[in-house]
Amino acid sequence: MKYLVLLMFLFTLSCSLNKVKNNHGVVSLKDKFDKIIVNTSNRNDIINILGPPSTKSTFDNNVWIYIERKKTNSSIFKLGNQKFEKNNVVVLEINNKGLLHKKELYDLNSMNKYDFTEKKTTKSYDKDSYIYSVLSSLREKIDAPKKRRTKK
Repeated sequence: MKYLVLLMFLFTLSCSLNKVKNNHGVVSLKDKFDKIIVNTSNRNDIINILGPPSTKSTFDNNVWIYIERKKTNSSIFKLGNQKFEKNNVVVLEINNKGLLHKKELYDLNSMNKYDFTEKKTTKSYDKDSYIYSVLSSLREKIDAPKKRRTKK
């Protein structure tokens, strides 16, 4: 019986120690980024090296964006929380002739960390103000069809 419990414990322990890695996008984007040369690589070269773009710019079809994201479990004690191992974004600008005009690489270190405020906005009018009376009359006009229906 002791051996069975020990065997089950080891089996469970070995499963939980394996790190789960979630990959998304183009694998090894940094290495492939170095193979692309400005003013020499064309659209076909880029597609052969990186594949089709993850997304194209909505305003300009000559801006291609490639994404690589890799997440792993941070530790057993954090209960499934994941941390970013890699987060690379490549932005390629292609000129009208089809040649690579500009390339940029953003990695995990260049991500911006935003702090959101906990403050809440308050209304800037009270019951005696002009804005309150205008909004009240609009609300009454909007609710008027409901009042007519309930009377019948």
